[in-house]
Amino acid sequence: MERKVTTARDDWKARVEARGLVWHSADEQPYWHEGVHYEFTGDEIEKIERATNELHALCLNAVQVVIDEKRYDQLRIPPTAIPLIESSWEAEPPSLYGRFDLAYDGVSPPKMLEYNADTPTSLLEASVIQWDWMQDRFPKWDQFNALHESLIALWREFQPYLPAPGPDGHVVHFSSMDDVEDAMTSAYIAETAALAGYRVKMLAIDDIGWNDLAREFRDLDEERITTLFKLYPWEWMASEAFAAHVLPSESVVIEPAWKMILSNKGILPILWELNPDSPYLLPAYFDDPGDMFEWVKKPLLSREGANVTVHTMQDHIEGKGSYGAEGFIFQELAAIPLFDGRRPVIGSWMIGQSAAGMGIRESDGWVTDNTSRFVPHIFR
Repeated sequence: MERKVTTARDDWKARVEARGLVWHSADEQPYWHEGVHYEFTGDEIEKIERATNELHALCLNAVQVVIDEKRYDQLRIPPTAIPLIESSWEAEPPSLYGRFDLAYDGVSPPKMLEYNADTPTSLLEASVIQWDWMQDRFPKWDQFNALHESLIALWREFQPYLPAPGPDGHVVHFSSMDDVEDAMTSAYIAETAALAGYRVKMLAIDDIGWNDLAREFRDLDEERITTLFKLYPWEWMASEAFAAHVLPSESVVIEPAWKMILSNKGILPILWELNPDSPYLLPAYFDDPGDMFEWVKKPLLSREGANVTVHTMQDHIEGKGSYGAEGFIFQELAAIPLFDGRRPVIGSWMIGQSAAGMGIRESDGWVTDNTSRFVPHIFR
């Protein structure tokens, strides 16, 4: 695993914009950063892929334990969300994707930092943008990246498990907040569904309506929403009127509500409790850091690294933001390597039930936030 300086393409902005990455810079600094890249060996990529698949299996087992032992209060999951979680776990509706954030130095086993299982972003960058960059710059190399074709194939597999198609075939509604990054990710996933043969419709999350007489969700055209992909956190939906209508509507929602368990940082101490010998997990606890000398304090619910506190033997860095009302967990500080003053975190993607690719975000500090750069990778 090496960080290499390279020359950015002269027209890189126009090229990434043409592929849908309209949010590629922030405050005159590139978010998509192709002036450097990371090089891996095939063996290192295999280790990341194996770790991702094994972590996903551990996570599914942890979900079963939380449900069986009714450990919702530890995760501060409200009672209104429990029927949604349990019914979706029992029914096994389609689950499209998730992203593990891993610390890896090329030597020790990858360590799980968290699992973005409900509303992960940076998918377009990992799937399409860095693949195009490799084809232009390093066409004889390879990349851990089967994301695009895996998404299309999975949408095709979903068809028998979705509500019966109408006269125009299967339709999937895609919804997100009024946010450039979220809308970009949602639009890209809609494109993969369209390539798999679905009719797709885009709408804002606020434009989802409820018809009380027909007991169904509808869009602005009064068309019934039978399958909804939402890039909007379940923990927010569970506290809104939307949640009370999900089960009566019989709509399929992607991602399913049981992902609420895995997108909660409280899954980290539960995973450690269940699997203390796993080479891929860091010690993690509720309430206090125990006997850990260096640790990270994370809110049960947060986005983009907000309110994360890092405590090392030299520093104590308090995170800022509006999260943390539900509580915190403490996780041992991961040995994220330092390359030229940057710390890379690997985002390893699950598509369905298989690891299918990765992207890298690098930061100046310990915490990956919304200003952390996306950097491409290759391997021989």
